[in-house]
Amino acid sequence: MKIFPAIDIKDKKCVRLIKGDFDNKTEYGVSPIDQAGKYKDHGFKNLHIVDLDGALTGETVNLDIIQEIVSKFDLKIEIGGGIRNFESIQKYTDAGVEKVILGSAAIKDKNFLKEACQRFPNKIALGLDAKDGYLSVSGWKENSDQLTLDFLKEVNDYGASRLIYTDINRDGTKASPNFEETAKLAGISNCPVIISGGVSSIEDIKKAKDLNNKNIEGIIVGKAIYDGDIQLDELAKEIDA
Repeated sequence: MKIFPAIDIKDKKCVRLIKGDFDNKTEYGVSPIDQAGKYKDHGFKNLHIVDLDGALTGETVNLDIIQEIVSKFDLKIEIGGGIRNFESIQKYTDAGVEKVILGSAAIKDKNFLKEACQRFPNKIALGLDAKDGYLSVSGWKENSDQLTLDFLKEVNDYGASRLIYTDINRDGTKASPNFEETAKLAGISNCPVIISGGVSSIEDIKKAKDLNNKNIEGIIVGKAIYDGDIQLDELAKEIDA
């Protein structure tokens, strides 16, 4: 199983939000570039980055940081946060990221998702962020009336190459991921699924592996690393050889 340590960028700093609330954030005294270097030094190969400034503005605000991380470290990066047009996707793919995550824009406009998958084959990841089973959009500030499973069934054939499922109620809480809902999505998804939101300990990583679900590709770990609940040395032992 792939492990994706997370970097959330706001105002050029590493931060973590609780349940996606911008008023409830913790800043960490390390730059995103240094943090990426730390992950690289511990042997991690994949990286999950969210541009929180981008999530709020719809612009590629921290593109320079992403470019520097890509050029310095040989990491497979997935990037999300306010990516709403083909121009932004192009900028990130030109920068060398492995996957570009479409969330709100894909939910609000399914045709945009479909065309993005056609224009950028194998580069588009679909980010489904849900609260109580319903999709949430616009930096988690708006809830939609769309059930997550129903939406996935509608867009399943569009050609997304990865699905990242986040349970907002768990995100940043360290209350363990919503394994049950993730497994349901993995059961119908045409592409591999990543578990996101709520990882609290190494036990959660082991539990994800124990699901033994061939369509669950990996897991994202964020706040538990920054808060010291999971040591990188310990987490690195769980990386697939």
